[in-house]
Amino acid sequence: MIPEGNRQENIDRFLGYQDTYDRFRPEAPPLVAELLCQYLGGRPAAVADVGCGTGLSTLIWGQAADRVTGVEPNPDMLSKAQEKLGRLPEGQATVSFIHGYSNQLPFASGALDIITCSQSFHWMEPSSTLLEFARCLREGGLFAAYDCDWPPVVHPQVEAGYGRLIDNADKLLHSLQPEKERASKWNKEGHLAQIQKSGHFSFSREIVFHHTENCDAQRFIGLALSQGGLQTVLKLAPEQLEQDIAEFARTVEAYYAGRTLPMLLGYRMRIGVK
Repeated sequence: MIPEGNRQENIDRFLGYQDTYDRFRPEAPPLVAELLCQYLGGRPAAVADVGCGTGLSTLIWGQAADRVTGVEPNPDMLSKAQEKLGRLPEGQATVSFIHGYSNQLPFASGALDIITCSQSFHWMEPSSTLLEFARCLREGGLFAAYDCDWPPVVHPQVEAGYGRLIDNADKLLHSLQPEKERASKWNKEGHLAQIQKSGHFSFSREIVFHHTENCDAQRFIGLALSQGGLQTVLKLAPEQLEQDIAEFARTVEAYYAGRTLPMLLGYRMRIGVK
């Protein structure tokens, strides 16, 4: 049974496209672990990555922590993450992926040094989640919610095409799906205020940074297709997005012209120190 405060619609939003998500979404930058270890004052013994999806944000801790646990409520995403356990290089931290919810974690009080939410905190009810995070963190432990800015920085024409596609998908979603069946999320811009308002953290701040990855046309198109709202429309009425996706793909392919180019990903991290 789902704990109170969690929405089945939010969990179901990510059903069925774990392969697309895992293939095209960026891995969390190593700088995340570096910054949090710096704030912690050393190497963490235990890290939990909550709302871990397919593990793209969990495995960055492989060389930076003694033990890391990815927690994910969506069965498809969790299964994809668990597939990776047999392919980890030697010398990795003890890594596990478990089913769970942000406001009902299977950790003892004070057991964790760091809790992270990578592009996931906006799907969680903040009050009950932050209360549970505070319970699980030791004194001086850290909570960090970090998110990408979408779209990545590439070129105005390509980014404008991305925006049109996502906007059209959102409009279609509102016409195709009753409001009570839609996923709901909290505004990312309010993350820091939620951390401060909770009263569970002695220090908080926002850190802005960026990371660069190589990208080609297929990758950029895949990033757009990995967005949850667009995927929901593709489940409900794929024919209604065919023309928009084709137009977007032409724009992207014309710009990249077979090239692989740098893509800048902007990040915003909101930190709370217990």
